[in-house]
Amino acid sequence: MSHDPLSKRRLKIWIRLLGVTRTAEGALREFLRLGHDTTLPRFDVLAALYRRRDGVTMSELSRMLLVSNGNATTVVDRLEKDGLVRRTQSDSDRRTVFVALTPEGLAQFEGLAAEHEAQVNALFSGLTEADLDTLTDILKRMGGPK
Repeated sequence: MSHDPLSKRRLKIWIRLLGVTRTAEGALREFLRLGHDTTLPRFDVLAALYRRRDGVTMSELSRMLLVSNGNATTVVDRLEKDGLVRRTQSDSDRRTVFVALTPEGLAQFEGLAAEHEAQVNALFSGLTEADLDTLTDILKRMGGPK
């Protein structure tokens, strides 16, 4: 048992952060499912490939998304079937497969990303610029993404 007087408050903040995250993620899943007939994992794969336009190996993609190779493969299979990504084998190692966005995948992601950003903006519209600065500072001190 902790004797730190802030321990209970820190636990409550963790629960609140988790709740906010889950609520926002749920809203984004619904937005993608209902508004675009897609899923958050598909969006995440497209976003990762958008950041690395030259393509990545399946292993790199799995690491970027913090998912198993099997999960990444399942999503990539569907995206490839839909013509949004393409796989190519490495010239130097036939076991290595690269995946990248197709032109159609790039165009579709750019439109979807703009709407996703607008949705996130709406979800957090109650935060002022000062709130965002404070929250960014706090999360950085906690070790969150820069």
